[in-house]
Amino acid sequence: MIPSDLKKKWARFWMNLSGTSIGGRVATHLGSLFVPKYLGRIELAYLNKKGYISPNASIEHKNLTLGNYVFIGDGVKIYNARNGGRVELDDNVHLNDNIYIQTGQGGNVKIGKNTHIQPSCYLLAYKGSINIGSDVQIAPQCAFYPYDHGILPGELIFKQPLTTKGDIKIGNDVWLGFGVIILSGVTVGTGSVVGAGSVVTSSIPDGSIAVGSPARVIKTRA
Repeated sequence: MIPSDLKKKWARFWMNLSGTSIGGRVATHLGSLFVPKYLGRIELAYLNKKGYISPNASIEHKNLTLGNYVFIGDGVKIYNARNGGRVELDDNVHLNDNIYIQTGQGGNVKIGKNTHIQPSCYLLAYKGSINIGSDVQIAPQCAFYPYDHGILPGELIFKQPLTTKGDIKIGNDVWLGFGVIILSGVTVGTGSVVGAGSVVTSSIPDGSIAVGSPARVIKTRA
């Protein structure tokens, strides 16, 4: 049995060497040997300003900017395709397991401080961008699509160009429930709550509570 204080010293030593390089990934792996998986490893993100990037996260994005103490969990994929823009994760952002972020055709992703995104969410920034504020809580299996697909007759759908009604903007202190889908051109106002399973097709004012498909405001937090 290894004493707990020795485990902490081990983790702190290796996490001080962590980072996005191959050597940094190896150090992260060694630092997490005696730490429980998933939520247990969030604590490792606070041992080094470089944060915690899971050794099996897949990051193929040259325009990725990380703030301090960022947590990137197992199976996270950050990918740049077809002239995608930037991905910016501010301080203390948590990307939990199996989140997929992809940029293409000029789209960007920006996530503000202290925003936590739970597993299996999709952020696909094509044509438009995804801008998420600070202190936002996003439940599992949410999806963000700032683009639409052409469906004109006379041409195969997969050959038709993507279009957009505008960027997706999520204000500060927003809570999105399980399985929420946000479509292009939508702004979710500061302090709003969107109920589980909702499909948001039009903007929601500050401080609102919205549910349904399409989502409708049912009351305000005030």
